[in-house]
Amino acid sequence: MGLTKRIIPCIDVDLDEDGNAAVYTGVNFENLEYTGDPVEMAREYNEAGADEFVFLDITASADGRETMLDVVESVADEVFIPLTVGGGIRTVEDIGETLRAGADKVSITSGALEDPDLITDGARAFGSQCIVISIDARRRYDDEGTHYVEADGESCWFECTKRGGREGTGIDVVEWAEEAERRGAGELFVNSIDRDGTKDGYDLPLTSAVTDAVDTPVIASSGCGSPDDMYDVFVAADADAALAASIFHFDEYSIRETKRALAERDVPVRLTDSDGSTR
Repeated sequence: MGLTKRIIPCIDVDLDEDGNAAVYTGVNFENLEYTGDPVEMAREYNEAGADEFVFLDITASADGRETMLDVVESVADEVFIPLTVGGGIRTVEDIGETLRAGADKVSITSGALEDPDLITDGARAFGSQCIVISIDARRRYDDEGTHYVEADGESCWFECTKRGGREGTGIDVVEWAEEAERRGAGELFVNSIDRDGTKDGYDLPLTSAVTDAVDTPVIASSGCGSPDDMYDVFVAADADAALAASIFHFDEYSIRETKRALAERDVPVRLTDSDGSTR
């Protein structure tokens, strides 16, 4: 496995009834449950030994509004690890504003699907290392795809969705990943709508389909229920990073505990002591 594998907590942020930013956790992108304050959670994960941190404004695209940059600024003040911010990014100007608010990278889903030049132009303006293309994928079992895999005993392909998983696009995930790489994406963030929030493990056929097709680093997301699931997605699907939410948000596993469990199974991870020192 060579390079150090990254462990990345993620918060899904929306506006509550009073218009304040709040973290929510759901299943299959639905049934959202209040989880906490984004700034407080950012501070905690920074201290907990996370390798990076992801902030997703989960309704900005669907609602057609801008990303909550004031909250991004407050979060950026609390984290001293790479910060990725996504949600509602549609233009090169949006990318610039998000980076100026304190993000190190931007995660783009709907905006890139609707205007693929956004990847090219964003990479040219700010560097590929800033551009993360997020793919919200779902399984389809019809004959309209291009790249088919065996998953749970059936042949399927993976479709890109947009607007927080609310709309299908008919675009094959593997083809889109290859195009995003050609256009200059620095990372691919692969989410499984089918596994989101289930804790049934990452969608290994989905992750493998992407890692087999591209050289760009791939972050696996959706479905993590334990460090064993991270081990599987690193070893069986060759992911470069594993993202998780629920297991960390609800204190089922700590980040340090997760990393120790992986290290014991010879997965290369960056270990940190309680005082923040790295080894």
